[in-house]
Amino acid sequence: MRTTPSSLLATGVPMGYDNLLIVLAIAAGVPLLLATVPRLPLPGPVLEILAGIILGPAVLHVVEADAAVDMLSVIGLGFLLFLAGLEIDIQQLRGPRARLIGSGFLASAALAAAVGRLMHIAGLVENPLLVGTALMATALGLLVPILKDSGAIDRPVGQLTIGGASAGEVGAVVLLSLLFSERSSGAGSQILLLLTLAGISALIVAASVRIGRWAWLTGTLDRLADTSAQIRIRLAMLLVVGLSAMALHLGLEAILGAFVAGAVLRLVDPHAERSHPRFHMKLAGLGYGFLVPVFFVTSGIQFNLGALFEDTGTILRVPMFLAALLLVRGLPALLYRAAGLSWPDVAAGALLQATSLPVIVAAATIGLKLDAIRPENASALVAAGLLSVILFPLLALPLLHRSR
Repeated sequence: MRTTPSSLLATGVPMGYDNLLIVLAIAAGVPLLLATVPRLPLPGPVLEILAGIILGPAVLHVVEADAAVDMLSVIGLGFLLFLAGLEIDIQQLRGPRARLIGSGFLASAALAAAVGRLMHIAGLVENPLLVGTALMATALGLLVPILKDSGAIDRPVGQLTIGGASAGEVGAVVLLSLLFSERSSGAGSQILLLLTLAGISALIVAASVRIGRWAWLTGTLDRLADTSAQIRIRLAMLLVVGLSAMALHLGLEAILGAFVAGAVLRLVDPHAERSHPRFHMKLAGLGYGFLVPVFFVTSGIQFNLGALFEDTGTILRVPMFLAALLLVRGLPALLYRAAGLSWPDVAAGALLQATSLPVIVAAATIGLKLDAIRPENASALVAAGLLSVILFPLLALPLLHRSR
């Protein structure tokens, strides 16, 4: 029987912190290394995963994912998807560009289904739905800083790319929770439960907007926001955990609840970055400074390197999955040409939309728990996600600068 943190506390056995110490040392060392070697073409999350692979059981066996590390990793994944939901701007998913974004998402879904089915027929993957769902996502949280730093965030290419990435992220997380929950029931009941979660979220938004009009409450929140009470952070954590718990009780995945919590918070307070910017900075500090790096490092520790290099066929699956990402998420960006984008912008948008990692890692983890994917395919899929985060933004940035 697996020992959990709660059972350790109940039996009086002290929980070790050695592994967690090493994980946090890796998390602190990666940005320092990137600052020391600015020409190193590796995003932080990729370097964190690589460090976890090297120091984990696969290579040096210096660190392993014990109960404390595993628990914080699960929380880190939820917080990563919460921050991704917080990045979703509903304004980007409606208006004149909504038709292009919607058409691109439907094209991605059709391509993902076709690619997954073809791979299954060829005997390359076990579950075409799981692979197709993993291929639909885009690393929205990684794209936003890239587009900001390149000055393309407010240009049509940036807005369309973020809109397309948001649609892909939402669709992939919803499908992952609907189709591959460990507590999954029939399709009809799952949809009903999803609608229930959406209804509860809508009620939270409506109630919060109404309550937010009370002047005394707004004044109280502003007064306590930057004191030791940190009331906005506490309420945000209550929302994340509350909706995650609600999703679990409804038979869905907790990551869906965390993702919805981010979207709900964005709807409740759409101008938070301007009205109280410290709030978002604090959330980013808690997430990217502590919880999210633990998830990425732990993903590297748990990465099955032996399965990846078990035979040549498994290694060849890595470029196959990478090409599939570019096909499923990149090809629909051709539709953005109708919005007047230049060909360099279209190509940059295609490469950025094909950049994916967090949902791929989540899909591989869930698939392994449900025996829906073999370890070698899970490793190849995650390796393809790592390469997409390294290669595609590097290829897209010169195109964005050229079009500007």
